[in-house]
Amino acid sequence: MAGMIIAFLDPQTGLVNNVIKLFGGEPVQFLITPHWFKHIFVWSGQWQGLGWGAIIYLAALAGVNPELHDAASVDGASRLRRIWHINIPAIMPTVIILFILSMGSFMSVGFEKVLLLQNPLNMSSSDVIQTFVYRSGLLQSQYSFSAAVGLFDSVINVLLLIAANQGARRLTQNSLW
Repeated sequence: MAGMIIAFLDPQTGLVNNVIKLFGGEPVQFLITPHWFKHIFVWSGQWQGLGWGAIIYLAALAGVNPELHDAASVDGASRLRRIWHINIPAIMPTVIILFILSMGSFMSVGFEKVLLLQNPLNMSSSDVIQTFVYRSGLLQSQYSFSAAVGLFDSVINVLLLIAANQGARRLTQNSLW
């Protein structure tokens, strides 16, 4: 993913900058500007997870009984009403489970992609806990300090996972355990 982002955003040959030049603009140095890093990271993460999310939700929708849609159509329900009253309640357990699982990795934002896109010019905007632990532990040999920071990160993730699971169980009666 990082290689594709670098190729797409290259100032001379990148697809995005070629489109900008086509419309008369000047090329933008996306990967060395701290302002752009967060946007690039978030939008590329959405693009990266789009396929997996589509597979999961399509599989959940495949489990919806078609007779429910037929009965709703006979009763005069519009397509929007069928989506609201049949599809959404049917996929809600899947939505809840995926939410709980994502809360378990809330503080882990993708070390590899950040590390590969990071450079000294965008460091003020791109530094995350995992890259900080990597730099302090492996590059600066502060092993105990980086282990403590990594443990703190893991404890926060576990607490968020437990809280999300309990909240989901109370609100929807769906949970991991």
